[in-house]
Amino acid sequence: MLEDVVKDAIQTAYRDFLSGKGIRARYGQRLMVAEIARYLGDITQADGARTSAHGACVVEAGTGTGKTLAYLLATIPVAKALGKRLVISTATVALQDQIVGKDLPDVRAHTKLDFNWTLAKGRGRYLCLSRLEGRLQDEGVGNSESMPLFLLEDAPDGGDARAFYEKMLASYASQKWDGDRDHWPETIEDDRWRRITTDHRGCTNRHCAYFDSCAFFSARSALDEADVIVANHDLILADLALGGGAILPKPEDTIYIFDEAHHLPEKALSHFAASAGINGARNWLKQLSQILVKLSPFLPAGTQAARAIDRISAAARNQDPLLENLYTWLSTQLKWEKGNDGRAQLHRFPEGQLPDDFAEQVQALLPESALVCRELDGLADVLNRGLGDRPDNEVDKATAESWYPVVGQLHARSEEQVELWRSFAAELAEQQGPPPARWVQLQQWERGEELTLYTSPVLADGLLASRLWSRCFGAILTSATLTALGRFDRLNQRAGLPSGSRFLVAPPAFRYQEMATVEVPADAMEPGDSASYTEALVKALPKLWADEKAVLVLFTARRQMHAVRDALPADIAVDVSTQDDHARGIVLQNHRDRVDAGKRSVLFGVASFAEGIDLPGNYLEHVIITRLPFSVPDDPIEASLAEWITERGGNPFMEISVPDASIRLVQAAGRLLRTEDDRGRITILDRRILTRRYGSLLLDALPPFRRVFS
Repeated sequence: MLEDVVKDAIQTAYRDFLSGKGIRARYGQRLMVAEIARYLGDITQADGARTSAHGACVVEAGTGTGKTLAYLLATIPVAKALGKRLVISTATVALQDQIVGKDLPDVRAHTKLDFNWTLAKGRGRYLCLSRLEGRLQDEGVGNSESMPLFLLEDAPDGGDARAFYEKMLASYASQKWDGDRDHWPETIEDDRWRRITTDHRGCTNRHCAYFDSCAFFSARSALDEADVIVANHDLILADLALGGGAILPKPEDTIYIFDEAHHLPEKALSHFAASAGINGARNWLKQLSQILVKLSPFLPAGTQAARAIDRISAAARNQDPLLENLYTWLSTQLKWEKGNDGRAQLHRFPEGQLPDDFAEQVQALLPESALVCRELDGLADVLNRGLGDRPDNEVDKATAESWYPVVGQLHARSEEQVELWRSFAAELAEQQGPPPARWVQLQQWERGEELTLYTSPVLADGLLASRLWSRCFGAILTSATLTALGRFDRLNQRAGLPSGSRFLVAPPAFRYQEMATVEVPADAMEPGDSASYTEALVKALPKLWADEKAVLVLFTARRQMHAVRDALPADIAVDVSTQDDHARGIVLQNHRDRVDAGKRSVLFGVASFAEGIDLPGNYLEHVIITRLPFSVPDDPIEASLAEWITERGGNPFMEISVPDASIRLVQAAGRLLRTEDDRGRITILDRRILTRRYGSLLLDALPPFRRVFS
């Protein structure tokens, strides 16, 4: 139970905030505050360690609830009283910026709560001064043996590189820029940014000459002092993969808040997946050998480091014919199916089972790949010791400073390959739950082709259970869409939440029946072949938006979205823009500008525009959903999960496809009403929502809009 002083702090902060902002309490928000506070109050601890059974607090709260304020006011006083750190994680930069730039300052300004906060980002978002100096020494072309990181790059910098790097250095030195990529006034291309940043493998840490002025460690120092840390799902998963506590506070000392929590299982799957192109691996092994030849003269003969280079080189040579044979076998023995984009071809291994010939080749590759990885790790350790000042080091300090980042990056790449081969070589009989998805993708270009191997878990339940739920002091999950068909079953299946978790659906903040309609017109169609459906959409859509100024049309496929726009008459297409025309922010601003000018603006978008865009008031009055958002049936991960469910006697369509479509449909409908003053309508052009048995389930899961069916 929470102490009275903590309860009073929460209640007082809530009253002060409402008074300071001049707003009214919301019923769903008050319930959310109370539920989170009760959950945290029920956690018992001894000597700072949680002693009660692990469980999460899951709250679905729709638009207008004010969930960010609810979880901030409910958790900050409790976390401070318990001596725990609060880590807030989002899936999108937009929400992260809102929490840091608006919500947290608002709470501190309008309450008496005493706390501070910081934004946490991965090392790769920050400038590495050592690498920047290396680029300037090389004059952008990479010819300096003293800074050999250019050996890892595929192409030299462009002609304006030196001027760009000098401008960047001057801006950082004058403190006009803090070294954060996201704060640079212009977009930095990925290829150029990779040359001047690093990761934990390529960082010499306190041994770096620039440590005291390092952008990353300057930002990192703020983490140690902050009561509240705002991060993202990817950074938390990266920290957990490193054992937890490597980047962020230890899970045992942390209360996590996962906003946009419906993305967490998907993020976990991608984080723990592995892939490698065979030709890419062969080219990398050649590059590895070339780099080792350049490193060898800097290492005394007969030392551990010199012997490691010989072993790495031999193992790299041994892998090349094995990879060549594997490529030949895969390209000639597998049956291929067209991928989603119509270009790449796929082959999925049913039940994750590999043909015997393939399995034997993987088993031959694994020890050679593991040897390279192990020896690179040892070589990195030798170089790391050389960064110190001990006289018995095998390598001198200058060599260690120059080559440790290179070997660190090579080791990281080798770990990725070992993880892939290890996953493919794993015996499925030893695994619990569904087998991993395993597949191969064949891509062909004018100048060549590539075979890429993929492996991924199909559920994140075990990963999250072992690395997060069983370790963290507390976890709150919230989003506008956590239930599927009105139940939390799908989230439980995907995220593996502890049995002691508690769940709440906050009551809606809007009067949906008065504010909007959901409509299925008489000429709504059941999607058939793509061409005829596209033709029908071209005829139907202009009539639907004829009397409106601000419209969002959502598609399930980019190809159809562009095909419809291209087929519209010129006088109608002039009002249409797609999400691919410009960067997201520019597309939305252009839309708002047209509406402000009294012109019609019709946005065409796919899945990413069905979630996360915010167009309140007259910026959006009609959402048109062209097709029920079922997932692509040939997605290898979804297909593998469906296969496993079928084998267990289940119905994958009703257990996966319909619940997932329900979540996406609710997200799409959620674009319409953003404030209490909004009004509008939602049109669904897919008649299956009325004619199929699952249609009523999808409709009933939507907010209670007034229904208009023709």
